[in-house]
Amino acid sequence: MAAGKEIRGKIKSVENTKKITKAMEMVAASKMRKAQDRMRAARPFSEKVRNIAANLGQANPEYVHPFMKGNDAKEAGIIVVTTDKGLCGGMNTNVLRAVTNQLREWQAAGVQTQAVAIGNKGLGFLNRVGAKVVAQSVGLGDTPHLDKLIGPVKVLLDAYAEGKINTLYLAYTKFINTMKQESVVEQLLPLSSERMQADKSGPSWDYIYEPDAQSVIDELLVRYVESLIYQAVAENMASEQSARMVAMKAATDNAGNVINELKLVYNKTRQAAITKELSEIVAGAAAV
Repeated sequence: MAAGKEIRGKIKSVENTKKITKAMEMVAASKMRKAQDRMRAARPFSEKVRNIAANLGQANPEYVHPFMKGNDAKEAGIIVVTTDKGLCGGMNTNVLRAVTNQLREWQAAGVQTQAVAIGNKGLGFLNRVGAKVVAQSVGLGDTPHLDKLIGPVKVLLDAYAEGKINTLYLAYTKFINTMKQESVVEQLLPLSSERMQADKSGPSWDYIYEPDAQSVIDELLVRYVESLIYQAVAENMASEQSARMVAMKAATDNAGNVINELKLVYNKTRQAAITKELSEIVAGAAAV
């Protein structure tokens, strides 16, 4: 029964793995709800800031913020948002594949790139492909904190404002629903006129500025871009927990199937051994 003992060991090992994947599935499910609530709560803030900034820009057409216009620099920037941990299916692979395609387009056009990595997986990828990583933010945990994101992101925002890069892209995984997440690589800067279109359905506001309109618009647009990045990180975290829950559920189900197959093989092996022993006993009795 050496073979039977080996099969029992495999069954025990897969059962232990199943317990781990089941526990991880339940942990991801509990975190997923909080991450989704946090993501949805962040959306109204960025939309409100955008509306105010658009109204201010419309009220002061003589001033155009650097974020609203392009420049002649031959360098581009990209912010790559990924997870710190794995075991979340093909989520990181999909967004990094989209980033790879964007980097190849820039390389073919002779455009140099600068990158900011948010998350361990993205940082490792950018280092492997030899991208110029100017800043990074890892170990964000389960809750995104703006103070941890502002420093690394400000490097590329300042580079754009100074005319060192002519465009800035943001790559992350957008949360659609629990079963579906979408990889997105979108232009962050310069801000498109469609994105900064004022909402004309509401009343037209007249503002009193302190200290002046230019300073207020400058601060608001920076806060707006930071809120977009924060929203992307929140969406990515919600996608991470959803993808991990689905991946761990699939792993748990697969472990159950493997256990059933191993038990079937074990029972057949055990039955064959018993039949062999009975045959030897009957043959010995007949010989006597």
